[in-house]
Amino acid sequence: MTNYNSEYIYPFGGSARPTETADKQIVGGKGLGLQVMSKIGVDVPPGFTLTTPLCQVYQKENDLPAAVWSGVRENVERIERDMGKKFGSRDNPLLFSCRSGAAMSMPGMMDTVLNIGLNDETVEGLAKATDNPRFAWDSYRRLLDMFGEVVLGIPHEDFEKRFDKVKENANAKSDVDLTVDELKILCDEYKQVYKEQNQYFPSDPYEQLHACVKAVFGSWMTPRAVKYREINNIRNLIGTATNIQTMVFGNLGDDSGTGVAFSRNPSTGENVMYGEYLINAQGEDVVAGIRTPEPIRKMKEVLPAAYEKFLENVDKLEHYFKDMQDVEFTVEKGKLWMLQCRNGKRTGVAALKIAIDLVNEGICTKSEALLKVEPTHVEQLLHPTFSPDALKSDAYTKGVVAKGLPGSPGAAVGRLVFTPKQAEDMKANGESVILAREVTSPEDVGGMWAAAGIVTARGGMTSHAAVVARGWGKPCVCGCSDIVVSEVNDTLTIKETNEVFTAGDIISLNGTTGEVIRGGIEVNTPTLGGGLGLLLSWADQEEGVMKVLANADSGPDAMQAAENGAMGIGLCRTEHMFFSPERLPIVRRWIFHTECLDDLDHIKHFQRSDFKDLFVAMNGKDVTIRLLDPPLHEFLPRPEQVHERVAEECGFGTDVKRMLARIDSMHEENPMLGLRGCRLGIVKPEFTRMQVEAIISAAADFMEQSPEAKPHPRIMIPLIGSISEYKNQALIIKSEAERIRSERGIDVPYEIGTMIEVPRAALISDKIASLVDETDGKPLCTFFSYGTNDLTQMTMGISRDDSNGFIPKYLDLGIMLDDPFQTIDEEGVGKLVQHSAALGKSVNPTMSLSVCGEHGGDPKSIAFFDKVGLNYVSCSPYRVPVARLAAAQIRVQTRMAKAKEREENSTASVQSKQTTMGNVESMSKVIVQ
Repeated sequence: MTNYNSEYIYPFGGSARPTETADKQIVGGKGLGLQVMSKIGVDVPPGFTLTTPLCQVYQKENDLPAAVWSGVRENVERIERDMGKKFGSRDNPLLFSCRSGAAMSMPGMMDTVLNIGLNDETVEGLAKATDNPRFAWDSYRRLLDMFGEVVLGIPHEDFEKRFDKVKENANAKSDVDLTVDELKILCDEYKQVYKEQNQYFPSDPYEQLHACVKAVFGSWMTPRAVKYREINNIRNLIGTATNIQTMVFGNLGDDSGTGVAFSRNPSTGENVMYGEYLINAQGEDVVAGIRTPEPIRKMKEVLPAAYEKFLENVDKLEHYFKDMQDVEFTVEKGKLWMLQCRNGKRTGVAALKIAIDLVNEGICTKSEALLKVEPTHVEQLLHPTFSPDALKSDAYTKGVVAKGLPGSPGAAVGRLVFTPKQAEDMKANGESVILAREVTSPEDVGGMWAAAGIVTARGGMTSHAAVVARGWGKPCVCGCSDIVVSEVNDTLTIKETNEVFTAGDIISLNGTTGEVIRGGIEVNTPTLGGGLGLLLSWADQEEGVMKVLANADSGPDAMQAAENGAMGIGLCRTEHMFFSPERLPIVRRWIFHTECLDDLDHIKHFQRSDFKDLFVAMNGKDVTIRLLDPPLHEFLPRPEQVHERVAEECGFGTDVKRMLARIDSMHEENPMLGLRGCRLGIVKPEFTRMQVEAIISAAADFMEQSPEAKPHPRIMIPLIGSISEYKNQALIIKSEAERIRSERGIDVPYEIGTMIEVPRAALISDKIASLVDETDGKPLCTFFSYGTNDLTQMTMGISRDDSNGFIPKYLDLGIMLDDPFQTIDEEGVGKLVQHSAALGKSVNPTMSLSVCGEHGGDPKSIAFFDKVGLNYVSCSPYRVPVARLAAAQIRVQTRMAKAKEREENSTASVQSKQTTMGNVESMSKVIVQ
């Protein structure tokens, strides 16, 4: 029989011994923090964690095994002994909170219930025990509200209306102004809400606790939680844990309070305590925006002893976890209790500064610091901000219409929307939007994700809007009391001037200053350098790290790639050189009249110039150039675009009909599987020779021009499916390259390889790798580069251009976990890559292996390519910094995992030896006797 109490319930605090080997995946982030705090001597209210596997049990059975409920009761009895109180007592009742806690932080997405155990009788006992009837009834009305909403699904607005009615009758501005009698009336009003909804509030404390546990486990699959996991790509989690913890009260009077804080500023990374607290309040008051909290530093003035202890605890936690901490705490009658700790969410700017500062302060190593910055943080650092000139312009300075709190830094410009649905719909139509809300709630996450920026009229720096926006790197202005937001009328009104903005109006947000600006303001894209450059230099120094190259087709692209730290060009798509207005007619003439060598010569000259630009930008680094790959129809005009001028440009005089007939004769039913890639080079070998001449001549030009020049062209043959196709093109390339080298008298280095994008090529990779030139015995293929875009299309039978019609639905239904054109399909396409790489290496151990599809910039895909043993990935110039960090993080994580495994094996070995020695001693005693 399973012992649920020992295997699935983890006690903490009080008389409980901390679990030394607590696993975050099992106890959740919150549960792990409670275990650690108990271990290092930080006071936490005693409680216990119901682990994440029980969440799966609940999702399947809609209940928990009887043995678990028995374990719950046993742990409650332990806490009763520790606290000297009884759960359900009429004299001195013990109360609990019930909170969610997954392995990854999901702020506000799952449920919490406080003050569990109160009823019409225990509330009187609480009043007597604390000598504070107002506190007792305030706690009771909170339980009635939270239990009704979280457990029974009663709309919160139903309770809020009753609350507003009681406040109005009492002429009270906020909850703290209500008397004991008025709070009793409020509790009666809340009970009426239950009756109107045909719902039942259980008076039995254990019945309350059981219902709350079920509600928290059930919240794992609520639409808002599922949506949050989708948006943040959170997968492979078991579920949420549930933490049942003794209630400590911050609403017992002026010597009590509650707060939320970060050990460093989560927006800027500055090493100062950042947070808020409220005197005489419970935890939800701080984040709900009901009362305006005070800055955490002011706590020193009213609760000095608790504040000093708080600073000591936070410093302990930061050194233990080697990271910035997000903590929640309560002060009850001057006694500090820590309720929660976790590595805090932060903006890209803050993540970078914190990582570097932690190294400089000796708290963590450079390798550990790399794990403090997420790839998405790097993307945030490269996102637009308002330009310095724009900040000084009249449009900005005179356009500031309101100012709130700087909830999350950055700049955003967009059209005003007032509901999450409006935001999602307009985003889907390509519009940039600003979401305005009175206050956000977890149900708004879809619209918040769709919005470029968020502005709220209420809420503090640790409100839902601010925390979620910071985690996503979205600008947010919160607690903007200068505005009135009406979702009913779709208006945002400036209080002071009565200026009204309606849905669709363009506004700008400065999340760094908290300003709301009329109209659109110019933005700037930051450049790579400073702290980010330093962090990425640490990334490049990691032992065995996979190199990152860039996909670049022009000199400016190559320069941008070099600035972003690319180690070369992994893919130059030569066809992209053809589309400029002055070049396209020349290309079209050659397609229509291939016998016209003058046009081919023109193409050769402009490609030669472009190739030289690439070699100059990447001097000394590899430049991999793919020969023409797409079908020729991509360069031709559509029939409706053909008129006399176009016909004349393309060599048909004014004979439009003849040109249309020629276009029709070149029609292919499935051009992506037609005359393209190496097939085009085989059918029209003069084009292959022309491109090779342009490449080798450009390299020779550069070497002739500069003694420092070190071009290294790698010529890549596209779309091969057979050995014969590859050999045909490789021999043409080698013949032409050797001819240019001989004629110029310049020893231009070059390599020949192939892009593997046809499944058949992946299956015969060993035969391709073993090809040699029979005239000199030298290898004909020195590298493979996996074109995972086309390889995915051909392997999965999905057109990338048409996949949007069904892949989003597949993702919603769980048929696919990832879009295969964004994250590599490891089981299918990935297996082909792995198989091909192994075959290639078996023939030529020094063969270079890489990826040049869109997957080359995806962190999850990079982890797979590293595991397979590829040498480098190539991605767009703007994704290079992200890929560099992701590649280094994989090396660090792999090394740490191996070190942990060695440590565990060593510990197991020592324990085995100790057991053996113990057995030997026992046997010796028996023998002696």
